Amino acid sequence: MEHMAELRSLLAALAEGRGGRAIVVDSPSGMGKSALLRAFEADAATAVEPGTCRVVSARCHPGIGPKLRYGPVVDLLLRLAQDQGAKQSGIVRRLLNLTGQGVARSAPEVLSAIVPGLGALFTLGKEVTEASLASGSTPFDSLLPFQQGAAVQIVEALVGLVRQGPPTVLLIDDIQHSDPSSLLVLDQLLRGLPGEPLAVVLSHTTDGAYADGSGSMVEELLHRWATEGLLRRRALSGLPHEAVAELVHSRHPDAPPGLSARLSQLTSGHAIFVTLCLDAWSPEDGTRIELPASLSRVVEDRLRVLTEQDRELLVIGATQGETFFARTVAAVKGAPHDEVMERLRRIATDHRLIRTEALPEWARWEASDCYRFEHRALWGVVYAQQSRQQMRSRHARIATELTSGPLEDAPLERRLEIARHLRLGGPECLGASADVQYGLARDAAMEGLSFTEAEQHCEEVINAVRHLPESDEHRDRRFVQAVELLLALTEVRWRGQHQQTGGLDIDALAAEAEAAATRYGTPELVIRTTLLRGKTLLATQGLEPSLDKLRAAVELAERHDDPVPLFVARVEYGRQVSKRRLADGLTQLREAERMYASDPRLGDRQDPVLQHARNLGEMQLGISLYDSGHLSEALDRLRRCAERLRGEALKAELPIALNYLAQVYTGLGGYREAEEVLREALDFEAERGGDSGWHAYNTALLAHLLVQQPERRGQARELVADAWAETERTWLANLVPIVRNLYADILLLASDGPGALLDQADRLAVATCAETRRSGMVRSQIAAHSLRSRILLRQGALAAAEDQAREAVRILDEVGDMPALRTEEVLYHSAVVLAAGGVQEEAQALLERARHEVSRKADLVTEDELRDRFLTEVPLNHAIREGAGISR
Repeated sequence: MEHMAELRSLLAALAEGRGGRAIVVDSPSGMGKSALLRAFEADAATAVEPGTCRVVSARCHPGIGPKLRYGPVVDLLLRLAQDQGAKQSGIVRRLLNLTGQGVARSAPEVLSAIVPGLGALFTLGKEVTEASLASGSTPFDSLLPFQQGAAVQIVEALVGLVRQGPPTVLLIDDIQHSDPSSLLVLDQLLRGLPGEPLAVVLSHTTDGAYADGSGSMVEELLHRWATEGLLRRRALSGLPHEAVAELVHSRHPDAPPGLSARLSQLTSGHAIFVTLCLDAWSPEDGTRIELPASLSRVVEDRLRVLTEQDRELLVIGATQGETFFARTVAAVKGAPHDEVMERLRRIATDHRLIRTEALPEWARWEASDCYRFEHRALWGVVYAQQSRQQMRSRHARIATELTSGPLEDAPLERRLEIARHLRLGGPECLGASADVQYGLARDAAMEGLSFTEAEQHCEEVINAVRHLPESDEHRDRRFVQAVELLLALTEVRWRGQHQQTGGLDIDALAAEAEAAATRYGTPELVIRTTLLRGKTLLATQGLEPSLDKLRAAVELAERHDDPVPLFVARVEYGRQVSKRRLADGLTQLREAERMYASDPRLGDRQDPVLQHARNLGEMQLGISLYDSGHLSEALDRLRRCAERLRGEALKAELPIALNYLAQVYTGLGGYREAEEVLREALDFEAERGGDSGWHAYNTALLAHLLVQQPERRGQARELVADAWAETERTWLANLVPIVRNLYADILLLASDGPGALLDQADRLAVATCAETRRSGMVRSQIAAHSLRSRILLRQGALAAAEDQAREAVRILDEVGDMPALRTEEVLYHSAVVLAAGGVQEEAQALLERARHEVSRKADLVTEDELRDRFLTEVPLNHAIREGAGISR
């Protein structure tokens, strides 16, 4: 058999030390993929010498809706640990005994026990996520790195366990049913396969018959992995003649020799049809075989031999799922449990439609028999033997039967099962479905860092709530909660005008939540959704619409007698209005600081909302003071802020504080100190893992420091290219133009004259000019025009350079001092350009203004040593004072 031969070849190569390969076996359902993998696993046990190689397998279990997170990954880790006899396996067994629950409930605990350091990451991620959900704002610029970091650590532990034993084939059956968290781990594993004593074999159903809707995501991943050369895809068309012959012999040893050949010819090796034909065959038939017209027809014919009551029991069982409980069937039917158990036992014994099965771990305390349909396809046909309303009613009753006691204490898999039945239970279950799904969403995000699953649950809540009648008193509250959580989880992917967020219209959702909060009437909810709308407007429509909404949130909070929402709203508005008018931002932030100091209700250090707002407000005030020229005060504040954040358990906003501190050090000529804090920030985020907009910004700032040193310009160009690539992946609206301008400035400084580097720098500056006209990010617009004037001057286009220089000054005069922009720098570079064009009087006027700015800032530096360094060791300030490049 071709596919078995390839799998044996993979095993042989692994035994010879040539690992690092991955294969996926594709086929429509029922073609024998699972049988192939089981045969390979059995074959591997005898094909190589003991201890030379091993196969460790797991199966992804079907279901409807979000899956059990890290399901197959936990299975693989447990089997590897137990197979090795490693100490982790004992830890895991003790852990499960202590919790009294199965892996279904304890996946994070099990993973934390097996994977060194993962428990701390889960704890940190939970705290960050909790703060994000409570505040509606992500303390880091992304939650995703926590999940990515967890995946990296899990892969390292898995590979570590493999290295302790013989070369290993990891075999995962039915990958189309995998959960997103496991797929993220698998992605990391495949990328690290080369050179490891490890191979991966997957099976995948390709016919689109995914009851759980997972198929498109998995197919997209498999296609990408194959395109990137991470795995090979092999199509399985059906069982070969030898496999059919072996199956015939095992089922009917005395069958005539020609039966298997006839069976192969008629069924094309389709495993389900082979099995069903053999079920119907009897010795008197000889080699005669009736090919079923359709699977449905075969199943219906087999159901007809049952009594009407027994058929109904099977249909009810099929409504619970491919696996079902006798007790549940009895409850839905309203029949005595003993009677139903006996009838199902007889069906299993006499009719080969269902077989007994061990109770799943999450239901092991059920006083019930458990059954599984012989084939998934058979289950599907039986399930369809009822009307739409019968399905809904039975799903609703099954959900009720499975619900006993507080849901939050139930194993995760039971909660997922209840949620599935509520979702399918029709209008009467909508409210309960929304509540259960919301609980699952919070759990997925906070307990397992499984953000994709959490998003799926949120979407289920939103869909359910939209179908609730408007008279439902909790409809609007449920909707707001779900949207807040969904937008907090997806904030890392907001792309606004740059790119859609996977079809999610973030501003439309925020507007709908705002309207729902207004109807519900709770002031705090109205303020929070108004703030949220301000953030989505910033991403989708630009600064001006966002500021209008954020200002409205402040005004609403001022009318509400609660300092907490007012403080949070004022900090957010102050941070953003600084981008339009620095003085207005300072006013808001100073008032927020006054509130925090004077109102004891704002001092709750256990409140993540207040802590996050306090940290952001404190550091934004510090950098705004620097931007407005108060360098000494800014340095003192940001040093204290960074030191305090270093001592926090979460350290959530530390990369931002270090970015601001580095800017102040650079502005005072402290280049060594600036490089030190930037490298601290980069190391901190590198340890956490994953892309981050602030990591990109800090990388670009470091590159800008290095480019000042001729011997490090090559390194600076590499760093800023990496920073821009990361910025494009994260695309935070406020950071994109800043990093792009830094990129252009570095290319300008690294160039020796007209050529490719200057051309690239000009393209970047032009892109920023165009983008900022739409987004309203005026600070970056001014900087981009100033950059273009310098680039055009170097290219010899004097007239165009003068136009750009004057445009930069015009906008600056219109808006005043801006954050992340040195007023004196814009004035000086414009003066140099105009002087080069012979416009001496205008150039001298701009130079004098620049000198005034430098003197004003120097006067505000309180330490003599710092003032001297500011005036003499900052090249820009020295050039301004000397009038370099401008004839007198």
